Amino acid sequence: MANIRVPMVDLKAQYAQIRDEIHDALDRVMADTAFVLGKAVEEFEQAFAAHHQAKHCVATSSGTSALHVALLAMGIGPGDEVIVPVNTFIATAEAVSYCGAKPVFVDMHDEDFCIDPAKIPAAITPKTKAIIPVHLYGQPAEMDEVLAIAAEHGLMVLEDCAQAHDAEYKGRKVGTFGRAGAFSFYPGKNLGAYGEGGAIVTNDDDIAAFARKARHHGSSKRYHHDFVGYNYRMHGFQGAVLGVKLKYLREWTDQRRRAAAKYREVLADLPLVLPKEKDHVRHVYHLFVVRVKDRQRIGEALWEHGIDYGIHYPIPLHLTGAYEDLGYSEGGFPVAEAAADEILSLPMYPELSKEAIGSVASWLREALVRPTGAAEG
Repeated sequence: MANIRVPMVDLKAQYAQIRDEIHDALDRVMADTAFVLGKAVEEFEQAFAAHHQAKHCVATSSGTSALHVALLAMGIGPGDEVIVPVNTFIATAEAVSYCGAKPVFVDMHDEDFCIDPAKIPAAITPKTKAIIPVHLYGQPAEMDEVLAIAAEHGLMVLEDCAQAHDAEYKGRKVGTFGRAGAFSFYPGKNLGAYGEGGAIVTNDDDIAAFARKARHHGSSKRYHHDFVGYNYRMHGFQGAVLGVKLKYLREWTDQRRRAAAKYREVLADLPLVLPKEKDHVRHVYHLFVVRVKDRQRIGEALWEHGIDYGIHYPIPLHLTGAYEDLGYSEGGFPVAEAAADEILSLPMYPELSKEAIGSVASWLREALVRPTGAAEG
């Protein structure tokens, strides 16, 4: 087999498609000298809110800052507890910590990698104020169940949509089910900026008003500061880039879904676990994550033949040094811990060709069927 280099993400291929539009948009920012917030950011906010059929979008400097500000807007503070899935990027929990609150971890569901609603009630205490379901890898969490639990216990819900741009749960965009939804526009996301960026989507007027002040040093009027805020403003260049790319998001999502379908076709007979897409959701495949035994050997074999891969995420949050003071121990979240030893993210991006998918499948097949330690012929 000939080696074909297959990256995890190919941002150069995407840029080549929209280069002229991007340059024109950046040129307008430079002509206006609106480098922080400004017209390009406002136009993106309006378009992103409309995309979600939501009243408000508040652009921020990153997905982490979006989570932080949204939690503050919901009144989360010292002494509060917020339920967080244990298998997510650390930013979900960090945002809780930034508020002086305590993240309380819950195990994942084995089928979809999202928080297991059945395990949420046991984590609720009198200090619990909110739940953050993460729509992990691009597949929505079970929002009906999460919302029912939240309503029963008087809790707020903040959706972490960092990996789920354009995803839908029962025909409705994620980010619109809870009090707010937080998005990341890190470059490798399905809708990525050319740097850091984030946003809060909400139908709550008070949350939007607070967020607009909080991201801008607690100010809604120049040099009038109502409270101590943050410098969490989106740059004009990022708003311009996102405004261009948002127009292509649906098309790029469809391409990701076709790539995922092709992966399923060519990997169906191999000894690995493919991601399951639930019937009532629209999975957007930010990542295509399989589960495989002997992952290190398989990953090394792929890398040797020019196939990039990732592990999202190798260490559940309760076992990280950052949260060792919470007192969790190994074995506390068995489903997430078992998955962390087996998950392998294969290349996934809209421009991923059938030839590239075929190359990934061929080398993956060879690695899986060759006995450990066997030499190549």
